[in-house]
Amino acid sequence: MRLIDSHAHPFRAWKEGRLLPWIQTSQAAGVEGVIAIGTHLEDWSVYRDLTRQYSDFFRHTIGLHPCYVEADWEDTVQALAPYFAESPGPVALGEIGLDYFRLPADTQEAETLKGWQREAFQRQLALAYQFDVPVVVHSRHAFSDCVSLIDTSGVDWKKVVFHCFVEGPAEMKVLLERGARGSFTGIITYPKSENVRQALQVQGLDRLMLETDSPYLPPQSVRSQENHPGYLPEIAQRAAALLEVSPERLCERTTANVREFFKW
Repeated sequence: MRLIDSHAHPFRAWKEGRLLPWIQTSQAAGVEGVIAIGTHLEDWSVYRDLTRQYSDFFRHTIGLHPCYVEADWEDTVQALAPYFAESPGPVALGEIGLDYFRLPADTQEAETLKGWQREAFQRQLALAYQFDVPVVVHSRHAFSDCVSLIDTSGVDWKKVVFHCFVEGPAEMKVLLERGARGSFTGIITYPKSENVRQALQVQGLDRLMLETDSPYLPPQSVRSQENHPGYLPEIAQRAAALLEVSPERLCERTTANVREFFKW
């Protein structure tokens, strides 16, 4: 079983000095590569350097995650463009998007933050259009607004993935109509996530990508533990059962999808 984790955050493992065993455990489980997903200026250069050092295992993205959008967001977004002139360059802009779940209790503060998030998302979508790179979208309680902003951005929807897809079949159909896709995490193994499993079935295998979003969202069997790319096979097994295909076929197709989407 050979897989690529299309969305992981190795920053904690790197910071705590345990990156090498993190990589080795991933490889031992059959994970042949990881897309290290940028969220803030602090991790962009780390992931770039990991791609340089472990070029056969890592690719990286850069982006300002909506939960890190603050009053000075414009300065951070302005720092993105130079990374695309480097070698190796980022394979996507992300994760970027909107998160209306983690908002202040104060209504006025919440509206201010939502406005900043929308502006930051628009600005980064413009960069994705400028550099013609894929977009990794974070959307939480903000699906309609994310879709609307992408619709008006000029970005090719075929280059868009809604990572950690947690919506249902109806929302998946909205993405499929536009040519986009969702990627799925260990959430598909959770007993109460039937709507997410149905969304995966609606999307089918052709555009499917799998991810751990580690260190977050471990699959059901290890739900109390830190997540890790080494748990991706459990997610793959469940996805294969849902789509009624062999695990080997699913792994072959999802790995090819990741390589095609990120041009790896």
